[in-house]
Amino acid sequence: MSRIKVAIAGATGYTGSELLRLLYSHPDVELVAVTSERNAGKALHEIHPHLQDMSDITLQPLAEVDLTKIDTLFLALPHRVSMKFVKKHHPLPCKVVDLSGDFRLPSVETYEKWYDVKHEIPELVPEAAYGMPELFRDKIKTAKLVANPGCFPTSAILPLMPLVKEGVIETNSIVVDAKSGVTGAGASPKDNTHFPHASDNFSAYGMKTHRHTPEIELTIGRLSQAPVVQFSPHLLPVNRGILTDTYSIARPGVTQKVLTDIYEKYYGDEPFIRLRSVSPQLRFVRASNYCDIYFTFDERTNRVITISAIDNLMKGAAGQAVQNMNLMNGLNETAGLESAPVCP
Repeated sequence: MSRIKVAIAGATGYTGSELLRLLYSHPDVELVAVTSERNAGKALHEIHPHLQDMSDITLQPLAEVDLTKIDTLFLALPHRVSMKFVKKHHPLPCKVVDLSGDFRLPSVETYEKWYDVKHEIPELVPEAAYGMPELFRDKIKTAKLVANPGCFPTSAILPLMPLVKEGVIETNSIVVDAKSGVTGAGASPKDNTHFPHASDNFSAYGMKTHRHTPEIELTIGRLSQAPVVQFSPHLLPVNRGILTDTYSIARPGVTQKVLTDIYEKYYGDEPFIRLRSVSPQLRFVRASNYCDIYFTFDERTNRVITISAIDNLMKGAAGQAVQNMNLMNGLNETAGLESAPVCP
């Protein structure tokens, strides 16, 4: 089988860097173009020194990429920029995996409210597949445009969806308490990710206003009753990883055995979901595409508690994007993603 031709638009950030690392070792991919407007003309290793001697690619402007000669384009562009690009090139001449938030929400009105911008091509929103293979694999396989999920939503939706679909928890007040490494804020310098501020510190941010709140609620609502989620994100003084706790009131009849049966039913055969008997840790998923999930029923408080761990740059971004690319192109879903986590 010939290798598929792939390009990355916007490869100078953390997600773009991770995509490059994965695609270089992918057995079925030929990376033909990498773009950057600000760094066009520079060799790739000038921006990403850790990739020296892995490629002779030179960065180029996105406008110079012939989209008709590639199979899949990864859009690692900011919100708002991605949808402008998609509008300009609609109908799309190649398959697109968009890593921004521009096509993640099924409701255009909700997108415009939470992102505070008018959507450029609202008619395309219903056509975009939400790129969480464990839940939407069939639609991803036939999609021209896939909206790669947010990192926090991935860590929350995967443990919550089986509980909501099976009707074993109350959905009117779910608490999602999540902690992310600083790479989740992107490569551009910010006050709260500046080393003296983030190091030896732990802080909450985006209370009540984080854009991943409607993504969690509305994505679950695609397959079941949409929950009401209280989402609280926090910044950890680590480079990468997300640890997420969820707390839900159990409905009558819930036991630990019931929960075990539910999670085995949904995820027992999933290649990148690992059901844990003890609380997961960030170091056990680092640099991998795994999502580790622990679940328990607290009889004293009548709550179902889940704890999940992902690498925010992998299953939370680039790894899941490659998983989606594999599905869209009829490749082995796990291709290029089979390396073990890095520990320590």
